[in-house]
Amino acid sequence: MIAPRGDGVVEVFHARFTEYAYPMHVHDAWTLLIVDDGAVRYDLDRHEHGTPHDTVSLLPPHVPHNGAPATPGGFRKRVLYLDGRHLADGLIGAAVDRPDLRDPLLRRRVGQVHAALVRPGDELEAESRLTLVGERLREHLRSRDVLGAPRRDPVPARRLRELLDERVVEGVGLAEAGEALSAHPAHLVRAFSGAYGIAPHQYLTSRRVGRARRLLLEGRSPGEAAVAAGFYDQAHLPRHFRRLVGVTPGRYRAGGR
Repeated sequence: MIAPRGDGVVEVFHARFTEYAYPMHVHDAWTLLIVDDGAVRYDLDRHEHGTPHDTVSLLPPHVPHNGAPATPGGFRKRVLYLDGRHLADGLIGAAVDRPDLRDPLLRRRVGQVHAALVRPGDELEAESRLTLVGERLREHLRSRDVLGAPRRDPVPARRLRELLDERVVEGVGLAEAGEALSAHPAHLVRAFSGAYGIAPHQYLTSRRVGRARRLLLEGRSPGEAAVAAGFYDQAHLPRHFRRLVGVTPGRYRAGGR
């Protein structure tokens, strides 16, 4: 892992998994993924996708997805998590429609960004190459944007998601949310789950894990990160963190550079 940088990179994550499967979760950032060995299958917006060796996958923020090995030997991946500097929220719909991009030049450029990021002193090269990657991604997404159908995003589901985003750390109960949004709690759960393919509590937990990841990369201890991210205590974090990230908070922090 590499901690957040000033060039739009929120996090860099390299990992190999043989059997581990990610449950449904969300990220705050754009997920730019390449697979070096094996393949991954995943569901995004209720549609199944895959990542063969020659593909670049771009998963938009706040859209639930999962992931599991699609080959017997598992997979080895490299991931860039990017903020909105290179990709605006207006491109999310196009990314949902076609997250897997077969573009050899783009894949080569993404690999070059990863190579530059791990070499001290090559920060300008990494930033320059990432700029070209962002440009090519925008070209792909804008070519699809005019064709994409609007995503299902009913008002109650969207308002609940906005409330959860505002209250990631302190949280909010369904009764309180129902009162704030003038809707029955059961209706909110059905609307949210139907719109996004993930229950409200799963969405909130994955947002908290994302916050804990950033805090760990900043050097905070697992105990500090747990409380600051909204978990009840340090013991509450590892179970959710390992389920969504694949490693313990301590190992994740130790692997950060």
